[in-house]
Amino acid sequence: MCSPDLTPAPSPKGEGRLPLVVIVGPTAVGKTEISLQLAEQLEGEIVSADSRLFYRGMDIGTAKPTLVERARVPHHLIDVAEPDEAWSLAVFQKAARQSIADIHQRGRLPFLVGGTGQYIRAVTHGWTPPAQGPHLQLRSVLEDLAKVHGIYWLHERLKLLDSEAAEKIDPRNLRRTIRALEVIFITGRRFSDQRALGETPYHLLTIGLIRPRSELYARLDARIETMFVNGLLDEVQSLLGGGYSPDLPSLSAIGYRQCVSVLQGKMSREQAVIEIKRATRVFVRRQANWFKPDDPEIYWFNPGEVTVPWLAEFIRAFLLRTTEKSEQHHFE
Repeated sequence: MCSPDLTPAPSPKGEGRLPLVVIVGPTAVGKTEISLQLAEQLEGEIVSADSRLFYRGMDIGTAKPTLVERARVPHHLIDVAEPDEAWSLAVFQKAARQSIADIHQRGRLPFLVGGTGQYIRAVTHGWTPPAQGPHLQLRSVLEDLAKVHGIYWLHERLKLLDSEAAEKIDPRNLRRTIRALEVIFITGRRFSDQRALGETPYHLLTIGLIRPRSELYARLDARIETMFVNGLLDEVQSLLGGGYSPDLPSLSAIGYRQCVSVLQGKMSREQAVIEIKRATRVFVRRQANWFKPDDPEIYWFNPGEVTVPWLAEFIRAFLLRTTEKSEQHHFE
């Protein structure tokens, strides 16, 4: 854990900024329950920054907060799209910032919670996706190459051209791999060099949750086993029965694609469980690429070593310092 220095960053051009508490960390670290308790204690509302939670009907495989949990604290940007709808980063960024503004208008404290690094950065630091529009003919060519050589082959080509972008894109995420290559080929510049970061419009307090790797993996394994007990295969069968294509990007997410293979007779349930556990561990390591232990903007805590009331006081101290700093600046 870090030694807390809660002095807020100076406001741009002397203008006051409103607070935003960000809670990040890997899958299964405990973000959902801790954010719920903190929001309850601090009169807050939660804005989800997990791209898997956008889609209706995809509840078990995404570990989506239950209806009971969402009744405890208002949640935003959960169940906002059908599985066959595309929610781009730009759409999310606009919706998240509007939700945060609405929460402030109600005099409550917004919590931005999730493990999807690019979505967090888009909101907190104004990450602007590359402006290059889609090139459908080039996309078609890249999709054909993936069919012939495989998605891993295409990801390797991206790694040769832009290792930084490849490091942050799951090799199984064909859509993102193609988008990165598309931008590179059209602009002649690395995809990672075209992600512009602006100045944050908020007084940020970013809390990172982390556990020892062995403990985290044990929690992941237990969660995956519970998903199958709770009916993950039935959930996927319901989605396919509702007419959704197994080739949709949303159904290519970890857990869903393996269950599709089980339902198609290509994989046993036992094999699916093993593959989901393996893929999830790889995903956790990729999440770590976005939020590093030496990031000076993140205060890291092990949920097993601190209590929620202590974290609530930590946040209150930050809010108090922010208020004092803003009042001092206004007086000067």
